[in-house]
Amino acid sequence: MSKPSHHGNPEGPSQRQLRVAEEIRHALSGIFAREEFRDPELHDLRVTVTEVRASPDLKHMTAFVSALGKELNKDQLAALKRVSSFLRREIAKSVRLRYAPDLHFQPDTALDYAMHINEVMHRPEVRRDLAPRKDGDE
Repeated sequence: MSKPSHHGNPEGPSQRQLRVAEEIRHALSGIFAREEFRDPELHDLRVTVTEVRASPDLKHMTAFVSALGKELNKDQLAALKRVSSFLRREIAKSVRLRYAPDLHFQPDTALDYAMHINEVMHRPEVRRDLAPRKDGDE
C-alpha cells in the first residue's frame, strides 16, 4: 500500500503541521510581547496570536490574531502585513525549518462570535424558549 498524501487531506492537518504551527505561534507571541516594531500603527498594540495554521508544505502560515480580546482594524492588519518580512526573519532565527514561512494574518473573530452567542442565549425570549416546559404548557 502506498503512503497517503497530506495534500488536500480531508482528515485535517498532519501532526507535523500542528507541531510546527504551534512553534510558530509561540515564537510570534514572544516577538509581539517584546514590541520591537517601528510601525506607528503597531505602537502600544498588544497583539495576541490565538492560532496558527500551516500549509501542507509548511511554506505558508496563517496567524489568527486579536488585540487583547478585540478585533484588529484593517489599518492594524495592514501594518502587520508591512512588518511580515521582519517577523519572518525573527521566526527563521527562533524556529529551525528548511524554509522561513510566509506569514499571513487574519483577525480572530471567535471571541466576538462567542460573546454574541452568549448575548443571544441570555435574551428573555430565548430563555423562555429554553426553559423546561410543564405538562400543561404547549
